[in-house]
Amino acid sequence: MQETLIRNAHTILTMDDLGRELTQYDIRLKGGVIAEIGQSLQSSGEVVEAAGCVVTPGLVNTHHHLYQTLTRAVPGGQDALLFGWLKTLYPIWARFGPEEMFTSAQVGLAELMLSGCTMSSDHLYLYPNGARLEDTIFAAQELGIRFHPTRGAMSIGESDGGLPPDSLVENEAAILEDCIRVIDGFHDPRDGAMVRVGVAPCSPFSVSRELMRDAALLARDKGVMMHTHLAENDEDIAYSLAQFGCRPGQYAEDLGWTGEDVWHAHCVKLDGQEIDLFSKTRTGVAHCPCSNCRLGSGIAPVRAMRDAGVKVGLGVDGSASNDAGNIILEARQSMLLQRVASGADAMSAREALRIATRGGAEVLGRHDCGQIAVGKRADLALWDIAGIESAGSWDPAALLLAGPVWVKHLMVEGRQVVRDGHVTGIDLEKAIVKQNQLAQALSEQL
Repeated sequence: MQETLIRNAHTILTMDDLGRELTQYDIRLKGGVIAEIGQSLQSSGEVVEAAGCVVTPGLVNTHHHLYQTLTRAVPGGQDALLFGWLKTLYPIWARFGPEEMFTSAQVGLAELMLSGCTMSSDHLYLYPNGARLEDTIFAAQELGIRFHPTRGAMSIGESDGGLPPDSLVENEAAILEDCIRVIDGFHDPRDGAMVRVGVAPCSPFSVSRELMRDAALLARDKGVMMHTHLAENDEDIAYSLAQFGCRPGQYAEDLGWTGEDVWHAHCVKLDGQEIDLFSKTRTGVAHCPCSNCRLGSGIAPVRAMRDAGVKVGLGVDGSASNDAGNIILEARQSMLLQRVASGADAMSAREALRIATRGGAEVLGRHDCGQIAVGKRADLALWDIAGIESAGSWDPAALLLAGPVWVKHLMVEGRQVVRDGHVTGIDLEKAIVKQNQLAQALSEQL
């Protein structure tokens, strides 16, 4: 059984129930879990020296569109609001196929891992030219990251009053059938699972009321989680009021889209009643601060959500609206925006980091992850505080105030997937070359 000893860490931020911070401690990993935490520990396995490092639980990304890593900084969409941005990019995404999906997932997940992420969800809601959900799953398996792909969908095209072009929408019966296929083929409900599949219609303005309801029934029959976009900006609220006669939170509740097994992306425009609803039902939120800034959507009321007891995690969102995939920077941005909205004491660096770790794990229903405690999964990020970013810092554990923003080492299920700042599972340089070639080819077709 594989064993590793992380030795003599400068500080361990456990994110456990007591919020312990341990100095000059060791962590012994065995069989994919944390076996022991203490000082002067012994191990027959590999030793990873952690002197000069802060160790945190692996960060968790609760919302992404990995395919968008191929369309960063696209002209015409750089300065648009959400709906205009989508209309610019949909025709480009319609030319994707399996190769584009796989390569963009490789590069996007590697970028996340280098920023400390050990577990990521992904919301893939379009499947042009033979693309399938497993194109992303296979990329994640190569890299060794814990992965929560969601089978998204769009069923209302432009001819029926929706936003996406008709070429990108699917038949609703076929959508549900493929959800069953990928759940049966890839979902693992056990503790320590490396892949869990969710059901995720894109948004209330791209699928029918019937599909939202049927997707919820299917997800609960299969015992998987549910995800969609909700209340992202003022346009989103206006659409809901005009089309459904109610706010997004009420629409979600009416169709079965609240509960412990549901998390919604963005929720920038939730009002007080909707926040109370999410708290009462234990519905989760994926907060995507950088994307919300980039698209001018607003500042999500995270302070109010947290105070009400809503489960909140972080998401980088797609790299066409971020345009990065760095989860530690997302945590910093979350902290800063809450301070802009509510004052300098609105959110501490430690609270934001807790949202990025344990908070995200709770949103994804992963109570086996997100903290450094005996019996939890061995998902750890080691941050080197000996460099220039932390030079002069009086509190190296306040990572979001004084860096670093890239990990030295990353462990997933006790396996080292980033070593000395390099991804171990793939030839990343080769993948980046391929990514740039694919992006160039897409741009030449405009």
